[in-house]
Amino acid sequence: MNTAPATRTTGADERLRRWRLVLGGEGGDGTGCALAGTDAAMDRTLEALYGSRPGTGRERGGGPREGGLGGSAPRVARWLGDIRTYFPASVVQVMQRDAIDRLGLSALLLEPEMLEAVEADVHLVGTLLSLNRAMPETTKETARAVVRKVVQDLEKRLASRTRATLTGALDRSARVSRPRHHDIDWDRTIRANLKNYLPGYRTVVPERLIGYGRAAQSVKKEVILCIDQSGSMAASVVYASVFGAVLASMRALDTRLVVFDTSVVDLTEQLTDPVDVLFGTQLGGGTDINRALAYCQSRITRPAETVVVLISDLYEGGIRDEMLKRVAAMKASGVQFVTLLALSDEGAPAYDADHAAALAALGAPAFACTPDLFPDVMAAALEKRPLPIPEA
Repeated sequence: MNTAPATRTTGADERLRRWRLVLGGEGGDGTGCALAGTDAAMDRTLEALYGSRPGTGRERGGGPREGGLGGSAPRVARWLGDIRTYFPASVVQVMQRDAIDRLGLSALLLEPEMLEAVEADVHLVGTLLSLNRAMPETTKETARAVVRKVVQDLEKRLASRTRATLTGALDRSARVSRPRHHDIDWDRTIRANLKNYLPGYRTVVPERLIGYGRAAQSVKKEVILCIDQSGSMAASVVYASVFGAVLASMRALDTRLVVFDTSVVDLTEQLTDPVDVLFGTQLGGGTDINRALAYCQSRITRPAETVVVLISDLYEGGIRDEMLKRVAAMKASGVQFVTLLALSDEGAPAYDADHAAALAALGAPAFACTPDLFPDVMAAALEKRPLPIPEA
């Protein structure tokens, strides 16, 4: 049997083939296109996932459905292998998420052989963390290995730029009055000495020099990451945990990581290993932002040198007015307060617009932040300059 797809001679043929794969066939798609070989196998993998209405077990046309993954672990394992054969990794990750959502495969992720078959990504980690409490001991080591692989990939992608960006920001924030020549901040020095301008010589006499210090020796900033661990924030929890570990590795920063739902858990002691941080979270449950901020506020010792980053969709289950009063009090004391609706690549989730507007009125605008933008946001907060808020 020839398993190679038929040769396509024109662009029109290729478009027809693609529409046939999208529409699913069954004679009613209007393409009249027949599939064979690899194309037919690809179509079967798509039909197993997208050929039914979720939860009905029936095809698009309403008749009995032949495909589907059912509850069979071997069948799911074969399907996971098939999609990795026919589709690129980015598509595989989307199909896995759809399978978990549409066909209720979360329970099968509790089996080690399933975890070994899946393509690991941030969203899969979020799903595993939500299943953490129900996970049998035989699965936990495999799950940790999956999570560790994703965390290591994220650290490779994000750590170097984060350290470089924040080291520069810390150096610039450490102003000294007797800098070495190569540490002089000439822009600020000239502005500070404009009164000493000599028209005849067309020059400024720099009576007072302003320069950069060395943050590792002269400045220590405090950073508190306060992370909402409700179910909708899963990807943000993963990224924030990785960033928390990176920040904690910088000697010039004193980093604290706090997660919350209706209770508050301080995971700072686990920051040396973000995998431990992630397995210390418990995704889901309610939200009490006020209680979490009260805890963070109690840990601030040097307000003018502290950055608090609240990562939340702002659906407050606690006392709204108290929450806003705490933010106002922290800002009045000199704290740099940053509100992120999400820390992920997907953009802003559903969020409480009224609370976001109230925080913006306090000078703490709420916005979604991608992982690639986060180092720049933190650098701006450390230097006490306007945040690089992305356009809506």
